[in-house]
Amino acid sequence: MKRLLKTLLLAATLAAAPLAGQSAAGRGTLYIVGGGPQPAALVQEFVELAGGRGKARIIVFAMASASGLTGGEEKAEQLRGLGAQAQNVWITREQAMTDSVARLLDGATGVWFGGGDQVRLADVIRGTATERAIHARYAAGAVIGGTSAGAAVMSAVMLTGDERRPGGTRPDSTLSWVTIARDNTITTAGFGLIDNVIIDQHFLRRKRHNRLISLVLERAPHLAAGIDESTALVVHPDGTWSVRGASTVVIYDARSAAMTPTGQVLGASGMRMHLLPAGATFDPRTGTAGFGVGGATR
Repeated sequence: MKRLLKTLLLAATLAAAPLAGQSAAGRGTLYIVGGGPQPAALVQEFVELAGGRGKARIIVFAMASASGLTGGEEKAEQLRGLGAQAQNVWITREQAMTDSVARLLDGATGVWFGGGDQVRLADVIRGTATERAIHARYAAGAVIGGTSAGAAVMSAVMLTGDERRPGGTRPDSTLSWVTIARDNTITTAGFGLIDNVIIDQHFLRRKRHNRLISLVLERAPHLAAGIDESTALVVHPDGTWSVRGASTVVIYDARSAAMTPTGQVLGASGMRMHLLPAGATFDPRTGTAGFGVGGATR
């Protein structure tokens, strides 16, 4: 009963509050973290984008993990320690479909998706009233963030983490993603908060190049971002991207590449790669990257 009353009180407070930091473009910010430990500066910036101390009102969804009821509360407590009003909302798919749960997002200035298995998270929220409410908050200027699985669900084309032919051409191998090949990387629909890029996570740490190269060559939008651990790709309201954190984001841009025809072994020429450390920027409309104030752009 105490948990229910606390949730209803938060919903009433959020509904009454104006949206902090609403963008002139009428769209918020995506704060996409590649998993692993989150540097304090990343968490602080997320809170600032949500309105800052005393103004940020954040909903945490941690259903990607079986332990998310506890983990989500720990995340909410961390955010509260930075001055945000934060609530861990642990729901089933049936609850996510209800208007009463969707209304918990009224007035929220931030949403955070925890890590785990992105398919679990998508199966709870995708296609529900709660997902529509998340999109509405983003359209109104809220910041939507997530880590690991919570990063993967952001894009319209979502990596499930599975492949059709583990071990590639070596059936006795226990290795994964040993080839760059057609029709091997399994995807499903994500939340589509961003539809011009495919997101991968834990990228350098877990050596996920093969699966993302395979996918970016064979699937639209032919643009992919591999975000390493402790690193964030920030999608700004004007559509440009920037990098924060301890490592890098790898961009594969195959939109102008020449590719082998369907039915032939996967091959390509002219695919561009950008290795973007903290402070770097990227404009997906022009395909150009920049490296800090006065840095090279190409």
